[in-house]
Amino acid sequence: MKIAYSPCPNDTFVFHAWAHGLIEGAPELDVMYADIDITNGLAASGEGPEVLKISYAALPWVLQDYALLPCGGALGRGCGPLVLTANAAAAGNPAALTGKKVAVPSERSTAYLLFRLWAAQNVPGGVGEIVVMPFHEIMPAVRDGQIDAGLVIHEARFTYQNYGLTLLADMGNWWEGDTGLPIPLGAIIAKRSLDLEAIAGWARASVEYAWAHPEASRDYVMCHAQEMSPDVARQHIGLYVNEFTRDLGDKGYEAVTVLLSRAAQEGLVPEFDLALLK
Repeated sequence: MKIAYSPCPNDTFVFHAWAHGLIEGAPELDVMYADIDITNGLAASGEGPEVLKISYAALPWVLQDYALLPCGGALGRGCGPLVLTANAAAAGNPAALTGKKVAVPSERSTAYLLFRLWAAQNVPGGVGEIVVMPFHEIMPAVRDGQIDAGLVIHEARFTYQNYGLTLLADMGNWWEGDTGLPIPLGAIIAKRSLDLEAIAGWARASVEYAWAHPEASRDYVMCHAQEMSPDVARQHIGLYVNEFTRDLGDKGYEAVTVLLSRAAQEGLVPEFDLALLK
């Protein structure tokens, strides 16, 4: 079975057991490691692999062909995208982004969707140019003055100070304060033509194996961790792999529904049948 997910520690931790043949009855995986912008595009193309990790924000474009699985993804609290700048005076000042050049990790990323919803309420006059960059290139670009601000995800939450950057706004804090709901980030989807219940079971078993044997995936995680320190990798996993990874549950589905309903009302994503989320 072909699957695509990122080389980030949360994904490699979650899928280690399945990718290494440790889940009884699960098919062998042919893994493609790809940035979220690439997997979002693969899913929308109609020619993607059977299973993918994509942004929740990209779901409206793919739900006719792919189903959302209730496990394996990234959704939580205190783990939202950050807006960073090299201008220390801009800390906590959304107006500093008016007319500025901002880098984002994908046009269809949940991070960018949250940013657009937040900016509509908080940035008078709107931001200027939006540039799409692989997420690991954003902080160096902000540091070097190539862009005015960057929207970052993943382990950047733990490392941005190393680049001399300042937190301008936390999209997760805004979302949680505005809705009281967890933050939907990355979704696991599978082609509707497949046995979805079985795939969800294998994914959940892989999550549970990872928790039961946390050291088993260490080498696999670190060999894909893009020179990340083991300590940062552990923090990354601790933040993004949680009970919502095992099962979205009612709160998880509510968070996804509210996010995408708001986005559709604002014209940021296509209208779609909400029943397709379950």
